[in-house]
Amino acid sequence: MSIGRTDLNLLKVFEAVYEERNLILAGKRLNLTQSAVSHALRRLRELVGDELFMRMGKGMVPTGRATVMAPALLESLRRIEEALGVEPFAPQTSGRRFVIAANDHVTEVIVAPLSRALQKAAPGVDVVIRPSTRLDLAEQIDLGRIDLAIGIFAQVPPRLNSRALMSQGESILMSKGHPASRRKLTIRDLAKYPLVTLSVGGQEEGAVGGFIVERGLARQSEMFDRRALEKALLESQATPRLRVTVPHSLAIPALLRDTHMMSIVPASLAMALTRSGDLIRRHPPYQAGTETMRAVWHKRDDHDAGHTWLREMIAQVAQTAEDALK
Repeated sequence: MSIGRTDLNLLKVFEAVYEERNLILAGKRLNLTQSAVSHALRRLRELVGDELFMRMGKGMVPTGRATVMAPALLESLRRIEEALGVEPFAPQTSGRRFVIAANDHVTEVIVAPLSRALQKAAPGVDVVIRPSTRLDLAEQIDLGRIDLAIGIFAQVPPRLNSRALMSQGESILMSKGHPASRRKLTIRDLAKYPLVTLSVGGQEEGAVGGFIVERGLARQSEMFDRRALEKALLESQATPRLRVTVPHSLAIPALLRDTHMMSIVPASLAMALTRSGDLIRRHPPYQAGTETMRAVWHKRDDHDAGHTWLREMIAQVAQTAEDALK
């Protein structure tokens, strides 16, 4: 294939179809009809000599050739756009869409207030949330399908950048009528009453020491300091009972309601879940560690004006959330 025969607009079509996996959605993103997208794909297939995408159900699945092409091609497109000089990002008039990877805890604490802030600062900007618990998170960032991931990461590979958003400890949640609700908690309480814990991946998913490592990115799988808890209970010669382990934090209120169970959760989540008045939060009766929530993105987006603006917006929201814990 000669580069002289290549229309760069065809490469933008490839990018849109690869990331959306749907011709209609790709068309909306490019302001093209489905017919125009199909025509562009046909021309690109003729140039490359490969089908590139195959229909499967209502979507489009990339071929092996397309999967191999994608990382270098998407990064090259971004470099070309940067070299040509894009217009300054204008939040008030932008119609850009950002894809953020986050679990429901981060969605409650960070994304919800971010969405409210966007209503005023950037009414045309859309945010799509993808689960940060997916095992191919690092790959999705590499391929440009996720703009930003928010969570707790013990290790970030050199090709990615990160920014600390907020630090927090843990809290104990319980129902308002819990037997231990009117006194100071003891370590014995955590052995006496069954616990609800958060875990978005266990050993069967490759978790080691509470983290899952993929492509150099280590993301937290257990949302509590297991070592601190077990150490404190061991010193008291007590054993905890982890009765229920859930992957979704917003299921915790229903599990605790009308029971004697307790839950160990990040402090910011505890604050959010007690707003309804059904639950109360207490400091843990042991020295739990402090975790730092971070935003992670690919280095190719370091100088993207829109991406930089989004990171600043998220940082402001996170700072407000951290201040509320003090």
